[in-house]
Amino acid sequence: MSNLFRTGALLAAMTALFMGVGWLIGGGGGMLIALVVAAATNLFAYWNADRVVLAAYGARPIARAEAPQLHDAVAALAQRAGIPTPRLYLIDSAQPNAFATGRDPGHAAVAVTRGLVAALDAPEIAAVISHELSHVVHRDTLTMTVTATVAGAVGMLANFAFFLGPREDERDAPLGMFGTLLVAILAPVAALLVQMAISRTREYEADRRGAEIGGDPLALASALRKIELLARRTAVAGAELNPATAHLFIINPLRGASLAGLFATHPATEERARRLEAMAAARGIGGAGPWGAEPGGPWGVRRTA
Repeated sequence: MSNLFRTGALLAAMTALFMGVGWLIGGGGGMLIALVVAAATNLFAYWNADRVVLAAYGARPIARAEAPQLHDAVAALAQRAGIPTPRLYLIDSAQPNAFATGRDPGHAAVAVTRGLVAALDAPEIAAVISHELSHVVHRDTLTMTVTATVAGAVGMLANFAFFLGPREDERDAPLGMFGTLLVAILAPVAALLVQMAISRTREYEADRRGAEIGGDPLALASALRKIELLARRTAVAGAELNPATAHLFIINPLRGASLAGLFATHPATEERARRLEAMAAARGIGGAGPWGAEPGGPWGVRRTA
């Protein structure tokens, strides 16, 4: 299934969710209003979802003077991937993590947390960047970012349904107040299930292609394990406030263990690492990438006033 078709199918599913919520809240009139809102949301998401997501995490552009080695590595990896060099952003969070966004390779951005460049060594950082560039190459970023934006909108609509739903005497709402309560509970779950459908298989493929771009599957396996361990101890504030965007990250940034397990948007980290190690063994690659063995410090981002 091409990413263009997949994105269209997901937008159609999200639109159906919007219309279903509108029908339960306000009958035919509510469904019509929801359709208009869905159309406007889809159009806005296609052109502006990357900006919305970056703003939600307080991400700021990283100037070359702040992290020259990191910029050079991203440029070199993008060249190896055959795409334009993406914009580079920093999220001021202690949790090591990263994501890519943008509607196509010409409008792509990679965001890394301060914790990532502090905790990982140079080969591991390069491996993480390579994974994110794989999403850009495959145009996963369009699907991922648009889905995050629209799923968040579905959640907000469900909240409006709860607080602004119909009165019991309004007969045009098919299920009255019970329907409003049901929508408030089930609509975010339905949106999350759509997210789950796009997340797991694409992560395996991004690991595989990212290991080829970076040239070091073992470094990516090591990075995944390290991020998983450290992510349990720290939080990304933007992710906790916007859980609909959690699937964007290389490792699930949410700390709620039970919720993360019930609605996991990522495959098990250990299985991902095992596949990368098997790939390295089968191809005789790994441990000899072009990024040296320096600790992450030289690739860090200088703090600015």
